[in-house]
Amino acid sequence: MTDFSNKKSGFKKVLVANRGEIALRVIRALKELGIKSVLAVSEADKDSLPAQLADEKICIGPAPASDSYLNISRIISAAIVKKCDAIHPGYGFLAESNHFAEICASYGITFIGPSPKTIALAGRKAQIIEVLKKNKIPVVPGSHRVVKEINEAKKISKEIAYPVMIKASAGGGGKGMRLVKNEQELEEAFHTAMQEAQGAFSNPDLYIEKFIESPKHIEIQIAADRFGNIIYFPERDCSIQRKHQKLLEESPSLKVCEKLRKKLGETAKKIARIIKYETVGTVEFILSKNDFYFIEVNARIQVEHPVTELVSDVDLVKLQVLLASGEKLEIKQDEIKIHAHAIECRINAEDENFMPQAGKIKHFILPRGAGVRVDTALKPGAVIPPYYDSLIAKVITAGRSRKSALKRMKIALDEFKIQGIKTNIPLHKKILENPAFLKGNYNTNFIEKLNLR
Repeated sequence: MTDFSNKKSGFKKVLVANRGEIALRVIRALKELGIKSVLAVSEADKDSLPAQLADEKICIGPAPASDSYLNISRIISAAIVKKCDAIHPGYGFLAESNHFAEICASYGITFIGPSPKTIALAGRKAQIIEVLKKNKIPVVPGSHRVVKEINEAKKISKEIAYPVMIKASAGGGGKGMRLVKNEQELEEAFHTAMQEAQGAFSNPDLYIEKFIESPKHIEIQIAADRFGNIIYFPERDCSIQRKHQKLLEESPSLKVCEKLRKKLGETAKKIARIIKYETVGTVEFILSKNDFYFIEVNARIQVEHPVTELVSDVDLVKLQVLLASGEKLEIKQDEIKIHAHAIECRINAEDENFMPQAGKIKHFILPRGAGVRVDTALKPGAVIPPYYDSLIAKVITAGRSRKSALKRMKIALDEFKIQGIKTNIPLHKKILENPAFLKGNYNTNFIEKLNLR
C-alpha cells in the first residue's frame, strides 16, 4: 500500500476529536507518520481502546455529545493545554462544522480538512447545487435554491412533476428528508421536514428535487492539495441503504464501465476545483438508467474509506494528514489503479427492528484471514454506551474478483461472534445471499423493496 511512511509531516502533535473505530484509525495513521496523538475523550470513553493506544488522552466532558464531542470550547482548550498544532475531527460530530474550522484557525491550530469557506458551501446543499448548475455540472431537476414558503414549494413541485423529494439544505443521514407523491401530501411533509431540519441542524432551510426512482448511489473519493493538484479514485457503490443510511459499500461497481468511471471522476475533479477543495473528500452522485446527477460533497473522511484503500492501495488517512500539513500531492492520476474488489459491511449494535442496542460486550471473536480487515474499537468487557452512533465495527474484505471478496465476507460474518448485545450481522448475511445482490442488480430501495430484516 502507498502508505507515505517515508514522508515527514509538519505536525508534531495532533488532537483526535472523535471516538470509536475512526479515532483508532487516525491514531494508528499518526503513529506511522511519527506524529504524537492526543485523544479527546468523554467520561464514557476514558477507558476505551483508542484511549489506551493514544500517546496521551484528555477528558473533555460528560458522556452526552453536546457536553463533550460537540463542545467546541472544551476541544479547543484541550488542544491548547496539550500543545497540539492540529486537530483531526474524524467523521460526524464537528467534522463538517465550518464554525469549528474557523475557530481552529483563529487559535493557530490546523483543522485537518478543507477550508471553512469550502466546508460552509458544501454544507449548504441548495447553495452548492445552484453554484454547480451555473458551472454546467449535472444536478437533479429541482428548486436549486432554498424554498421558504409552502406556496413556492407547490409551484416548484408542480413544475418538475411529482413525486418530489424535500431535503434539508444543511442535512445528511436522511434527516429533514421527505418523499412526496402528490400535492395533498406536500404541506404536511414540508412543515414536518422543516421542523426536523431545525431540530437536527439548527437550520430549517429546505430545497426540493425531482425524485429519481430506483437510482444507484455512486460516490467518488477525491484528494487535493493547496497547489491545484487533484486526483480521483475508483467509485464506491453505496446503494445498499436503509432510510438513507448506508449499510454496505463495494468498489468497483458492476454498473460502472471504464468510460463512465472516467466521466464521473473528471466531473468530481471539476467540482473540487470549483469549490476550491483541499485534503480528502467525497463527491456523491445518483446514477439513473441514462444519466448521473450530483447530490452532495462530503467534506471529510468517509466511514467507507477502507473500501477505497483496499481497491486503490493508498492510505487515505495518512494522505489526508499530509495534505493538511501542506504537502504536495505526488500521486498522479494514471497511478491510481484497481488492484482488487472490496466490500464493506457496517456492523451496528441494533436489534432486528433496527433499534440501537447499548450494553456490555461479554465476549467477541473478530474474523481473521487473508483479504479480511476489521476496523473496530471493541475490546474485552467494552461497554456500548447509549449516547452515540450504533456503528461498532466495519468488516471489509477484498479479493481479485467480486466473487472472491463476497466469499470472504460470508466467511468473515460467520466468524464474527459477539455476545451481550444484538447486531445487524443477520441482515448482512441475508443481503449477501440475495440473488439480485449477487448479480449486482440493486439500488437505493433494495432493503425496503425486499423487506429484508
